Amino acid sequence: MKSGNIALNLPDLAHGLPAITPAFGAALAEAGAVCLTGQGHTQGAQLQITGDWTAAYNLYWQPVTPQMLRCWNDQEYTTEQAAYAIALLLMKQLKDFTVVERSRRGTGFDYWLGHQNAGRFSLQKLVRLEVSGIRQGTLSQIKARVKLKAEQLKPVGQLLPAYIVVVEFSQPLTWVKQR
Repeated sequence: MKSGNIALNLPDLAHGLPAITPAFGAALAEAGAVCLTGQGHTQGAQLQITGDWTAAYNLYWQPVTPQMLRCWNDQEYTTEQAAYAIALLLMKQLKDFTVVERSRRGTGFDYWLGHQNAGRFSLQKLVRLEVSGIRQGTLSQIKARVKLKAEQLKPVGQLLPAYIVVVEFSQPLTWVKQR
């Protein structure tokens, strides 16, 4: 299991991923920076991973400007986008998955993931990813959100596995569950 002093660099998302444009990746990174800075975290803050994995990563992000704060003023939307940023980087670290396609509304999950091998990736949709963010929450609220997301995935009827990632920003803590 990878952990310890391994960095999750939010600005890396600005390079893009197979299904994330550089512009959208940069926006996700900004949302993450706003959430982490807003919770009083400093560069290198340790993100604890729990659930089906136990690990820790150091988080890094770009400086937050007044313009970014005005842009990302909707806390609920910002938290959701910031959670995507963390989840996408984390799935790459934990399972060597990358995002290959955004899911459509009504499917019960957010993204399709596939494997990334030696810098190459396959567009084959291997697993589903459902993400949720909480700006400030307790462990019981995090667990309740994981349970809610697991229920949300049930009606989809897909035989492919899924990962649920719930990111809580005040601690920061991420719960990862494979379903």
